[in-house]
Amino acid sequence: MSGRIHSIESFGTVDGPGVRLVVFVQGCPMRCAYCHNPDTWAMIGGTQMEVSEIMERYERNKDFYHNGGITVTGGEPLMQVDFLIELFTECKKQGIHTCIDTSGIAYTEKNTAFREKLDILMPLTDLVMLDIKHIDPVKHKELTSQPNDGILAFAKYLDEKHVDVWIRHVVVPGLTDDDKYLYQLGYFIGGLSNLKALDVLPYHTMGEVKYQNLGIDYKLKGVEPMDPNKIPEKKQVILNGIKDRRNGEPHDLLS
Repeated sequence: MSGRIHSIESFGTVDGPGVRLVVFVQGCPMRCAYCHNPDTWAMIGGTQMEVSEIMERYERNKDFYHNGGITVTGGEPLMQVDFLIELFTECKKQGIHTCIDTSGIAYTEKNTAFREKLDILMPLTDLVMLDIKHIDPVKHKELTSQPNDGILAFAKYLDEKHVDVWIRHVVVPGLTDDDKYLYQLGYFIGGLSNLKALDVLPYHTMGEVKYQNLGIDYKLKGVEPMDPNKIPEKKQVILNGIKDRRNGEPHDLLS
């Protein structure tokens, strides 16, 4: 089994616990306005790599990964679910911690064949880092060109499967920083019993140069980076939503 691989980072420190081998796969249906890896969008291309080649890369620096493991990101890893199953099967044989960094966009409740594959993959998966771009369905589609109903359903699926999840949310000035929606996001994820961490990240413009080099229009041109000093207060709004959900406070997510 081979996967379409965009690149590999040998010493990742922000893609799950510890120091990790980070595998960036090729291909993603999302078109997030602030994506800093637009070069991973195309479903074709990338370098075909066997699972054995990935494991060889891990073995080279094995001593550095004793508190880490392997993270597959992208692109969208779940677009190559068969490759993930084989890779993570090998990881589990060797006691390696496994993590998927995903948008969840590949999940649809009606696709039973895909869900059956996920049912095989999830017991092999120690952690899912789930990016929720926007809780509001209309604004999510404006931001990413894709709906969010399947993504939210995937979050609930992970809960059903008892897979640990870290939620990631990027705060973009004027787009994802509205306290109303941040609270709603918190209220939603507060209903997940498998929630282990919340990463609230400030929007930055470091990926803009990639768009220029690729000849792609950068949709957020002119939007200033998010002030990192404001992130704690924005995170607190989400935490308030989590707390209220867990305390049984009523709230209409559509209000």
